[in-house]
Amino acid sequence: MTDAITETVDSAAERTRVAVVLARGLGTRMRAAGPAGSGLTSQQATAAASGYKALMPIGGHRLIDYGLVALADAGIERAVLVVGPEHEDFRRHIDSLELRRLTIDLAVQAEPLGTADAVLSAESAVGGEPFLMVNGDNYYPRRALRDLARHRGNALAGFDRAALVTDSNIPAERIAAFALVRARDGLLEEIVEKPSAQAVQGAGAHALVSMNAFGFTAEIFTACRRITPSPRGELEIVDAVRALRCPVSVLPATGAVLDLSRREDIAEVEARLTGTEVSL
Repeated sequence: MTDAITETVDSAAERTRVAVVLARGLGTRMRAAGPAGSGLTSQQATAAASGYKALMPIGGHRLIDYGLVALADAGIERAVLVVGPEHEDFRRHIDSLELRRLTIDLAVQAEPLGTADAVLSAESAVGGEPFLMVNGDNYYPRRALRDLARHRGNALAGFDRAALVTDSNIPAERIAAFALVRARDGLLEEIVEKPSAQAVQGAGAHALVSMNAFGFTAEIFTACRRITPSPRGELEIVDAVRALRCPVSVLPATGAVLDLSRREDIAEVEARLTGTEVSL
């Protein structure tokens, strides 16, 4: 408690206050029904069928609520949720919340053209301030978010792969496919997406991986406009990070990142988060 008070007093003027939450995800894997998701409640089955992972009912709340609480605990005061044109469910849910610590705005991504395009969709809402960018279907450790919020300049959280295997709900084989983060003297050298088995083995058990948790300055918007679509036809935030013409810090992180990508993830995520106080 003392550390939290000290951080609030000493760093309030310097910390990042805005977060952009990517909540539009199409949820293709989530919509795919299978035996692993047969134990869902009717509300969870409806949410899974819609593909809106961030609105999945979890322990009496929605998944997005827990992520917003973690952001508020890290000092974030305003969250911008990037959603699609048909976002009535998000609007209704936000209107139902009793917000005391956080204000929430919606930014509409007209078409699902990738994560960098999603960030560009939030540009006017961000208003030139530094901001965090996180996924709406992940739950991040508060310390990792706090470190990003207190950092000046562009940065990404590099999560210890062995700690993710131990502490998260994500199977080791899925973690092995996550982007490797290579750094020197605390600065990003390379992000290796979809690394080969040889690259994963060579990086070691404690290699850093990206979970799409970033701290950005307004320079990222220029970088997002500088890139071209990836082979899958999307504007990727990783390519925008590579296009930044300034250093990007890598902040080592540990702790449990919870991921809700598939129906079989729901039960464990709910078990982990049920009982967490939701105070926004």
